[in-house]
Amino acid sequence: MQHLITTSDFTNEEILDLFDEAKIFKDLTTNKALSGKLIVTLFFENSTRTRSAFEIAAKRLGADIVSLDIGTSSGSKGETIFDTVANINAMKPDAIIIRHSECGLPATLAQHVDCPLINAGDGKNAHPTQALLDLFTIMEHFDGDVKGKRIAIVGDARTSRVAGSNKKLLPRFGIDVCFVAPDCFKLEGNDFKQYDNLSEIIDDIDIVMSLRTQLERHNELYFASIQEYAKDYCITKEVFGDRDILLLHPGPVNRNVDISDEMLKDKRNKILEQVSNGVAVRMALLKKLIK
Repeated sequence: MQHLITTSDFTNEEILDLFDEAKIFKDLTTNKALSGKLIVTLFFENSTRTRSAFEIAAKRLGADIVSLDIGTSSGSKGETIFDTVANINAMKPDAIIIRHSECGLPATLAQHVDCPLINAGDGKNAHPTQALLDLFTIMEHFDGDVKGKRIAIVGDARTSRVAGSNKKLLPRFGIDVCFVAPDCFKLEGNDFKQYDNLSEIIDDIDIVMSLRTQLERHNELYFASIQEYAKDYCITKEVFGDRDILLLHPGPVNRNVDISDEMLKDKRNKILEQVSNGVAVRMALLKKLIK
C-alpha cells in the first residue's frame, strides 16, 4: 500500500509513469477503472479547485465519493481528528483524501489507516498534487525537455505549501528554482537564490509561477494595503514584455494583485490548462494508488 504525503513518496520513474497515464486521461473522458471503489474526502480547510478536481477525477474513473461536511461532523462535538479518521477507516474506504491546517498531520494519520491516504494540502508544509500537476504542465509545454529550464516563484514563498512542494520536486527533474519576494515573504536559509524584484532576472527566466498573496497566514501586517504589495509583485504585461515565458499560478488568483487582468488573457498564461491537467494527473494518481 502506498500513500502520497509529499512528492518524495514517488520516485522520478514513478512520476514519469504517472504522467504517461495522465496524458491518456487528458481528454477527461469517463472510464470505469475504479468502478465499485469508494473514496472519502476530508477537507478541514476551504477548497474549490483541489477538492473539485479530486471529486471529478474519481467520478471520471467510476468511483463513488463521500465528501464529509466538516461543519456538521463529530469534530464539532469534540471528537479528535484521529478518532474521526479511525472511524472512517473502520468503514473500509478505498482511499482517504485530506486537507488540514496542521503541518505534518497527514504523515501521522497515514500510520493509522488501512488504505491509501492522499495529502491535499497540510498547512504551510506541502501540496504534492499541485506540484505534480505544475511539473506535468511544464513538461507538456516544453515537450519533456525541462532540464536546465529556470523558474522564478514570485510571492509569499514563506507560507506557501505550493512553493514548499515545488522547490523539492522541480529540481529533481533539472529545473532551476529561484524565488522573488519582499524580505518578509522570503524563505529562510540559503538553499535557493532569492531576489527582490522579478526585473532583476526576467531575461534569464523560462517560467514564472505567481503565488496567491496569503496575508491571512501572517501574524503581522507587512503592507499598508494589498495594492502596495501589488505595485512591485503583480505580474503585468509591462513586466513580461514580449518574452517567451510560461506563466503559472496555483489559484485562486487575486486579480491585479498576483496577476493583472491583461496577463490573465495572455496566451502565455496556462492557469486554466493547469486546472485541466490537475484532473488528469489526479485521475492517474487515484488509479495508481487504489488497487
